[in-house]
Amino acid sequence: MLYHFHSTFRAPGLNIAAFRACAGLGPVSIQKEDKSSASQPHFLKTHRSITSRTCNCTVPVPRLFSVGCRCLSSQAGAKSGGEENDDLEDGFSELETLEASETPQPKAVDCDVTSDSASDSESESDLSSLDDANLEETLETDPLGETEDDASKAASKKKYAPSPLLKLILQESGSSISGALDKYFEDNEFSRPEVYKVLLNLRRRKLFGRALQLSEWFEKREDSDFSERDYASRVDLIAKVRGLQKAESYVDSIPKSFREEVVYRTLLANFVSATVVDKAERVFNKMKDLGFPITVFTCNQMLLLYKRSDRRKIADVLLMMEKENLKPSLFTYQVLIDTKGHSGDIHGMEQVVETMKAEGVESNVRVQAVLARHYAAAGLKEKAEKVLEEMEGTDLKNNRFICPIVLPIYAKLGNAEQVERIWKVSEPSPRQADFFAAIDAFGKLKNIKQAEAIFEKLTNTYKKLSTRHFTIMLRVYAENKMLSKGKELLKRMGDAGCAIGPTAWDSLVKLYADIGEVEKADSVLQKAVQQNPKLRPMFSTYMTILDQYSKRGDVHNAEKIFQRLRQAGYIARAKPFHALLQAYINANVPAYGIRERMKADNLFPNKGLAAQLALVDAFRKTSVSELLE
Repeated sequence: MLYHFHSTFRAPGLNIAAFRACAGLGPVSIQKEDKSSASQPHFLKTHRSITSRTCNCTVPVPRLFSVGCRCLSSQAGAKSGGEENDDLEDGFSELETLEASETPQPKAVDCDVTSDSASDSESESDLSSLDDANLEETLETDPLGETEDDASKAASKKKYAPSPLLKLILQESGSSISGALDKYFEDNEFSRPEVYKVLLNLRRRKLFGRALQLSEWFEKREDSDFSERDYASRVDLIAKVRGLQKAESYVDSIPKSFREEVVYRTLLANFVSATVVDKAERVFNKMKDLGFPITVFTCNQMLLLYKRSDRRKIADVLLMMEKENLKPSLFTYQVLIDTKGHSGDIHGMEQVVETMKAEGVESNVRVQAVLARHYAAAGLKEKAEKVLEEMEGTDLKNNRFICPIVLPIYAKLGNAEQVERIWKVSEPSPRQADFFAAIDAFGKLKNIKQAEAIFEKLTNTYKKLSTRHFTIMLRVYAENKMLSKGKELLKRMGDAGCAIGPTAWDSLVKLYADIGEVEKADSVLQKAVQQNPKLRPMFSTYMTILDQYSKRGDVHNAEKIFQRLRQAGYIARAKPFHALLQAYINANVPAYGIRERMKADNLFPNKGLAAQLALVDAFRKTSVSELLE
C-alpha cells in the first residue's frame, strides 16, 4: 500500500487510501495527537481544536483541514499559482460570482429574457451547454434540493404543467410584480404549492429577480408561515441578484430559530460558486461551531472550491471525509477526474474512474462529458469518440438531451461529419440548448454559413430575443475574427432592445484584440464600464487585454489593466501575475516589489511564476554582472 492512515475509511464500499492513491494526492501519515496545551495557540485551545502540528501530513499541502477538529483555517487560504483552475470558470464564476465585503462588491446584472436582474456570472451560465465549468454545477445537487418540502417536490415533478401565475409573472413588463400578484390572488385562492412550483420554474429559467420578488411578496403574507427552507431560498436568490454581501447580511437578519444547516449550506455554496475562499472557509467553520454535521454536500463544496483555487488542499478535504466516515458521491469523483484532466494527467484521471467503478459508483453523462472533453483536449481522439458513443447509446432520438452535450466535443475533435449527424437529430424541433450548442459547434468548425443559418432559425423560433440569444453568435464571430459581422450583430442586438452586457463586451473586446487593435479593445471596455457602472466585466475580458499588452512588453498599460482587475474584485489569482510578469520580461525591465505584491495577496509562486520572478529580479546576478563586480 502506497498510502498509510491511522485507520481505514469505515464508510461502506470505500477504502479512502486507494481513493487518494488513484487521485495522486500524495502520501499521508497521521501521528498521534499532541495534547499538551502548550503546543496549541490560544484560539485553538479555546475552541478545543487540534492544530496542524498534531496532524503531521507528509503531503506537500497546507494544513487547512484539521482532521480532529473538523475545522478550516483561513490562514491556509493562500493560493498556489500552479493550482488555479480554468479562468473561464472564474470569468463567469459560474453559479455565480461576486466578492464579499472585504473586496470590491460586483453588482447585479441584467441578463435574461425579462431583463431580470442576476449576477454577471448568471449571464455567462446561460450558455451552460458550452462551458466545461457548468458540468460541475449541473451534476452537484442544489443546496436547497435535498430539503425541499413535499409541496415543493410535487411542484418540481410537474414543472412543465401550465401555470396561470407563472404566465402572469412572465408577461408582467413592469419592474415590480407585487401589484400583479395582489390582484391575481384577489381572484384566486392562495396556494403554497403553486407558489413553490412557480419559484422552481423561475429558477430554472434563471429569472432570479422575479423569483426574489415573488419570495419577498410571499413572506409578507400573514399566512406565509416561512420555513428555514424558504429563508435558504431567499439567501440564494439575494446572492444571485444583489450580491454575496447582501446575502450574508440577510442571513444575520433571519430569526435564530430558522438559521438551520440548509441556510448556511446555501450561503456556503454561493461563496464557493464565486470562489471567495476566505468567506467560504469562514462559513464552513461557523457551521461546525454551531454543531451542524459535516455532510457529503459540504465536503463536495469545499472540493469544488479548492479545485478552483488551490488543488493541493483537495487532500485535506479527503482526510476530513475519512475522519467523518463520509462516502464520496459521484460529484466527489467528478471533481477529482476533472482536476486530473485539467493538469494533463490522463493516466491519473483514468485511475480515478477505475476506483469509482470499483467502489460501485455509477457514472452519468455529465461525468462522461468531462472525460470526453479531456481526452479531446489531450488529442486522444479514439478514446474521446468511444466515450461519446457510450453517451449517445443506441437510440439518440430518444436521448435527445445528449445532443447539446456531445456537439461541442465533436467540434473540438474537428469531426464535422458527427456534428452534422447530431444536429440532424435535433433540427426538426430544437430546444434552446440545441440551438446554442449547434451554433457554437459549427463556429468552431469555421462553418460560419451554417452557424448563421441556425442562428436565424433560432431568432425565428423565439418571439422575444434576449442577450444570450445574440451572444452565442457573437462568440462565433469573435473566435473567427469577423469584426464587421460582430459590429452588425451588436447593432441588431440594440435594435432588438437587448442589454449589451458583460458577455457581449467580452466578445467585442476579443474581436478587436485578436486583430491587433488592443487600444481599441481597451477603450471599448472602459466606455462600457462607464456607461454601466453596476455591471462587472468578465475576468476573461480583462485577461484578453492584459495578455495583449504583455506580449508587447507594454508595462504601463499592463499595470493599468492589472489594477482594474483588482478593482473589479478579481484578486489573488495567478494568471494576472503571470501576464504582468511577462510584460516586464518582454520589456526587459525589473519588477520592483512584485514579490511583496504577491505575498500581500497570499499567493505563493509555483515553478512557472518563480522562473518569471527570477528574470525580473532587479538584484539578480548574471554572468556579465559578476564579471563587472
